Amino acid sequence: MSDFVNNFWSIYIAVIAAAGVLGCLLLLILTARKKVVSADDNTTGHVWDGDLRELNNPMPRWWMWLFVSTVVFSIFYLIAYPGMGSFAGQFGWSQVGAYEAEVRKAEADLEPLYARFTAMSAEEMSKDGQAMAIGANLFQNNCAQCHSSDARGGKSFPNLTDGDWLHGGTPEKIHETITNGRIGMMPPMAAAVGDADDVANVAHYVLSLSGSPHDATKAVLGKDKFVACAACHGADGKGNQALGAPNLTDDIWLHGWGEAVIIDMINNGKTNVMPPQAKENGGKLTPAQVDVLTAYIWSLSNKPDAAN
Repeated sequence: MSDFVNNFWSIYIAVIAAAGVLGCLLLLILTARKKVVSADDNTTGHVWDGDLRELNNPMPRWWMWLFVSTVVFSIFYLIAYPGMGSFAGQFGWSQVGAYEAEVRKAEADLEPLYARFTAMSAEEMSKDGQAMAIGANLFQNNCAQCHSSDARGGKSFPNLTDGDWLHGGTPEKIHETITNGRIGMMPPMAAAVGDADDVANVAHYVLSLSGSPHDATKAVLGKDKFVACAACHGADGKGNQALGAPNLTDDIWLHGWGEAVIIDMINNGKTNVMPPQAKENGGKLTPAQVDVLTAYIWSLSNKPDAAN
């Protein structure tokens, strides 16, 4: 990609822009100097359909000056605005700057609306219809791409409605996750577990923890080898939210289910990334928007009929 961002392309665009303007000027000058020889009756000698003769009348002045004005306008435009490669223009306008100005205006316009929520807790906002409507829009625009429009996630993307949380489901933890993002990493563990048979046995032991179909004999053999995994997942396999290590006993499989999937995880490890969503960390959301989105996501797994 470095070939597309070096100085060559800036010069390339600048040359094309300048050549276009100069070419128009040259065309205007050459055509103005070219004289068409006409007959005594002011015709060019071109005849169509036997009696239609082309007159040698000059171009209307207003038409010529209109052409000249477009050339002059393009010169001033390229001085004022970007168009000559990396030259930013005298006005300093840019698409990014225009976008950021629009965002700032929108945030200023919405500030009074969000001000009402600043003194409310996540629990209080979850009972406020307006806050939840705003939170739903924020979720659809910023989170649904990964967690799905119904927030039930998919393979490698957590379900936000079931109360099963890798890092904790309190409003504080959800706020922390949205603000800073998360990096979930399980290193390859095959070397620590043993040979291929040991890895398969551990996979069956992991399946047994949640009551999933498994080979009981292999599970018994894999129990002692599971000690290599216990540092993160715990000796009982119930996970560790401080590390983001999943609970292996609840039959909720983030990256897929079955012997082959677990063996692949043990052999190759897994890295999952959620980017930060807060503007302070490179995202798009203001602190007030993070607060409302936190309340909305918390409400998804804390409805009266939700299983927590």
